Amino acid sequence: MKPIPVLTITDYNILRELVKNAKDSTNIREIALLTQELDRSIVNKEGLFDQSIVRMNSHVIIEEVNTKQQMKIQIVMPSQSNIKEGKVSILAPLCVAIIGFKENDEVEWQLPSGIKTLKIITVTNTTSN
Repeated sequence: MKPIPVLTITDYNILRELVKNAKDSTNIREIALLTQELDRSIVNKEGLFDQSIVRMNSHVIIEEVNTKQQMKIQIVMPSQSNIKEGKVSILAPLCVAIIGFKENDEVEWQLPSGIKTLKIITVTNTTSN
């Protein structure tokens, strides 16, 4: 069973606003999937937050379980994405798949290359939300 995402109230509000304003986006499928994840997420309204949870601006190392291939990314707003710098838009399928999950969680997600099982290896959060 897929884990339930946990989001800070700040991230939740930012992402809700993003999906609300992205109705005419080319990322219709990702917007719908992100909306589903927001709908089932637990929103942490407290000041303390588990630093191992993936959130906006997190630096994350992810492993594709079958191939053991790892990648390091930072989750950013669409306007800040820059693949050369490893900054990936929250609207990318990979980021929608892992937002709100924590180190050692495994999630299955439909990516353009097929259904993949992703394991979150490490999460680094540089700022507090």
